[in-house]
Amino acid sequence: MSCEELQAEEREVLLSIYDGDRCFRQISPRCFQYKIGDDDNPKSFLLELSWVSQYPDVPPTINLDAFYNKKIIPEVKSTIISKLLEEAEMQIGTPMTYTLFEWAKDNAEELTKLQPEHLISPENTSLEEKTVVEVVSAKKEKKQQLSKQQKRRLAEKLDAKGEHPRGWDWVDVVKHLSQIGSKTVTDTTS
Repeated sequence: MSCEELQAEEREVLLSIYDGDRCFRQISPRCFQYKIGDDDNPKSFLLELSWVSQYPDVPPTINLDAFYNKKIIPEVKSTIISKLLEEAEMQIGTPMTYTLFEWAKDNAEELTKLQPEHLISPENTSLEEKTVVEVVSAKKEKKQQLSKQQKRRLAEKLDAKGEHPRGWDWVDVVKHLSQIGSKTVTDTTS
């Protein structure tokens, strides 16, 4: 059998096995994802296997760069990939996607043993960090409370875009001079 025929057969088998499984997704005819663990578990991860054209004679490409895996530390990602590649090397020549997904599910605890149990969240921050957050939030300037009449006057001064009309802050020169009076210049040449 050719690689294409083996891939088509394995694709059909995978879709029948994982029919209705919410953890399994077919991204493309050669790319499959499986979520290992529960959503609220910091050790859960999304495993993506992509078949190359020579698959199953060569191992699939293993990808853990999905957004779902942003909480997984790099050391754990490299451990998962290396262990799965070791397992894939033993399965060369046979359909291995199902085997790799199931192996990852069975060994998830060992694969993620270096992953911290608790993610950094506001509940897990220290008292000192909470105090800094509270001080920063307390420094926020409060908005001035306007009465209804003040709001109306402000709205009357603004145009339809919510901006002041052109020249609203210009000084009326004639009015200004009339208020300060004119200075008389005396001639000192006599």
